[in-house]
Amino acid sequence: MTVEELLDKNMITPLLSPLTPPLSVSALNRLAREMLEQTLPLTWVAGEISNLTRATSGHWYFSLKDASAQVRCVMFRGRNQFIDWRPENGMQVEVRATPTLYEARGEFQLQVDTLRRAGLGALFEAFEQLKGKLEREGLFESARKRSLPRFPQCIGIVTSLQAAALRDVLTTLKRRMPGLPIVLYPTPVQGADAAPQIVAALQSAYRRAECDVVILCRGGGSIEDLWPFNEEMVARTIVSSPIPIVCGIGHETDFTIADFAADLRAPTPTAAAELVSPNRTDLIHKLVLHQTRLLRQARHQLDTLSQHLDYLARRLIHPGRRLEARQAALGNLNQRLHQAMATAQERRNWHHRALARRLQQARPNFSTWQAILATQAAGLIRAMHQHLTHTRQNTARLVSHLSHLNPEAVLQRGYSIVLNEHGVIVHDSDQIRIEESLNIRLASGSARVRVTDKST
Repeated sequence: MTVEELLDKNMITPLLSPLTPPLSVSALNRLAREMLEQTLPLTWVAGEISNLTRATSGHWYFSLKDASAQVRCVMFRGRNQFIDWRPENGMQVEVRATPTLYEARGEFQLQVDTLRRAGLGALFEAFEQLKGKLEREGLFESARKRSLPRFPQCIGIVTSLQAAALRDVLTTLKRRMPGLPIVLYPTPVQGADAAPQIVAALQSAYRRAECDVVILCRGGGSIEDLWPFNEEMVARTIVSSPIPIVCGIGHETDFTIADFAADLRAPTPTAAAELVSPNRTDLIHKLVLHQTRLLRQARHQLDTLSQHLDYLARRLIHPGRRLEARQAALGNLNQRLHQAMATAQERRNWHHRALARRLQQARPNFSTWQAILATQAAGLIRAMHQHLTHTRQNTARLVSHLSHLNPEAVLQRGYSIVLNEHGVIVHDSDQIRIEESLNIRLASGSARVRVTDKST
């Protein structure tokens, strides 16, 4: 049963009655934990870290204390992995935590959700707000950033003349590439007026266009010390750079807005110098390797050409001997040509004789074919006369039949054809009307009459 259920049922007071069965320790601790978590909200607590332990599981255990009290705290791995700085004993911090009870031991503790350095909450909030704003504008996109030149001709450094980071960068550059030209653009890197001067130094580097890449660096420090690199004007000046910018600010765990805006972030100033400069020792080593390979290849090529020259020398023959060999080969070819021509001529003669014999055997007998053709011509003429006679007889018979059917022949026998005004033959008295004019066609001529009477 939860604390809320006990409160709703007014069961807290009866728990104190002597008639109430005693609670187990685990039940008591569970009720106490639930009451704490439901009564005290998630809140910020300030204090000093002591007895910090980082367990192998990744969880952090520490005490948070002030001048007169302390409280145990736990921060689980799923939350502390988002902390980008390393807390240590003695640090003044602010934790956002839930008051609770560790039931197994009955210990009151704070379950920490997030952790920040004391007094820096406003700065962290400003940092996150500016970072989010610039990120939404696309200033941190990787597609915008440029790659560094592989072999820069000149390197620019924007930092303070008194910065320890400058010595580290110069030492690293001298060790890696001693002859590489360097241009220094001095500027304060700490203080309230540092940001505008950093902007001015960067713009001077852009305007003079002396360098292929620029290092913006300074050593480590607190968030207040590094704050000029979190200013919006510095970030926008870096983004507008026509030259690749490498940021090496603070230590590996220090992140600034300038790091996100730059084309490349280095964890330290020394690392920034290593990123922008080629390593002279490595280049010499690669050069020696390439030289060795080139000499080996050249030697191999010379050996191959020498061997090929010896082979060609063995094939080289005196011109007189070459001419003799050519003459002998020409004589042999001449003899073979004559033999081939004689053989081909004999083969053609034999073929011609065979064709002549076949032609003689296949020669036709013209007298026989002429007699056959004469006989067939006479038969064809007789057949034509017979066909014409038969055709004339059929034609005469058809003419006779047609003459009987000719209307003119009927008119010759005294008949006539009656037509109405429209030229239609009249077959029935119903086709005519009284007083209608009719045409009568006779065997010779025609007449026009008027109907005065009709009968059916």
